[in-house]
Amino acid sequence: MTVALMWEARALPGRGPDLLAWAREQRLAAVPVRRETFAAPQDRVLVVTWWDAPYDAELPELPEPAGDLATRAVHRWRFESVGVERRPDPEVG
Repeated sequence: MTVALMWEARALPGRGPDLLAWAREQRLAAVPVRRETFAAPQDRVLVVTWWDAPYDAELPELPEPAGDLATRAVHRWRFESVGVERRPDPEVG
């Protein structure tokens, strides 16, 4: 089973690049199958990690950033994959 952990934080005004750098520097106690980091308007940072594990497995997560980086507590979500759809190859057909 594939489980995705989502970690989202909003930086204090003007601290978006610092929060992004901080999130990218964080190392987990185990290596996920995949890890992707996103940035969005309003200095938001999102990190998604994918794990080959049961839904309720104990998995390492990014910590809370220092109080001088984020405007609020981190939002965290856990999802179970229910399928993958691939874009058709335009060369085939």
